[in-house]
Amino acid sequence: MAKCGWKESGTKMRRWWASLLFGLAALTAQGPAAAQQQPVIRVDVNLVRVVATVKTQAGELVGALRKEDFKLSDNGAPQEIAVFERETDQPLSVALMVDTSGSTAKELKSEIDSASKFLKALLSEGNSRDTVALYSFNWEIWRNNFFTHSYTSLANSLKMLHGDAGTSLYDAIYLAARDLEDREGRKVMIIVTDGGDTTSSKTLKQALEATQLADGIIYPVVVMPITNDAGRNIGGENALTFMAEGTGGRTFLPSVGPELDKAFMEIIDELRTQYVLGFYPKNVPLTKDRFHKLEVRVSRPDLRVSARNGYYGEAEGANGIPDARISVSPEQRKKRQEK
Repeated sequence: MAKCGWKESGTKMRRWWASLLFGLAALTAQGPAAAQQQPVIRVDVNLVRVVATVKTQAGELVGALRKEDFKLSDNGAPQEIAVFERETDQPLSVALMVDTSGSTAKELKSEIDSASKFLKALLSEGNSRDTVALYSFNWEIWRNNFFTHSYTSLANSLKMLHGDAGTSLYDAIYLAARDLEDREGRKVMIIVTDGGDTTSSKTLKQALEATQLADGIIYPVVVMPITNDAGRNIGGENALTFMAEGTGGRTFLPSVGPELDKAFMEIIDELRTQYVLGFYPKNVPLTKDRFHKLEVRVSRPDLRVSARNGYYGEAEGANGIPDARISVSPEQRKKRQEK
């Protein structure tokens, strides 16, 4: 069964078992007829975590709100916030993903320079348990570094990147989500690309679902050497924006150089000014869709919240079947799935 990034509460689980055993004993004493008349009661014992960013209408980060300032609902049902952290210092697992397809070759050096500055700033400050994994993708996907705190190792790998044909963007997102799934703390994908996907076996929907199952946040950095709409991949930009909004991230559209440096620094500022909200689902109306719609609001009308729009949980009579995984070079060449 696919994981949803939930943690079980041992205390509530023990209480649940005690209640269940007591109920079974009572039903046995009353006979089969009474057992058939008992209603089914669902007891939720899982903690759902939501990472949120709050800004003013002018785009300034707000990091001093209290738990009482937030309202959260699951499938429309109001939920009690059981866990609250302001400007959280929970460790970060960042999947830095660099598009090395042929269309990016001209700007790749500038992108690598900006990414190196970003890594140095990220890993020299904040939590010493913050880690970064480096992925590159063209028609193949390469995991250049698994999650590490070593800037030197990551910077050396960045210098080795070079361009080639094809863009397996959705496959790369799907793979990184699988790697993030069992990580502790906050999980982030930063995708440096020029937009479109041309060679993936996975779809946008599958890539987004895998990210939401991993509790990941997507920050696309769509580098735009072309300034007129006629030469840009608008469809690719819209797809990435859709995934960013669905996971609580946001899309950047810089050119190379100072604008790209600024985009990376703004991502760091957001990561350092996030709230973590946690709740135990209670009285949530279930549908046949495993996807639960989440809504996070704040009491102040002049503020706006960015948070994921849902998570995968329980459904009426639905059993999720995990998709086939994609292997990664250089450990093994990716095997394309026949649809």
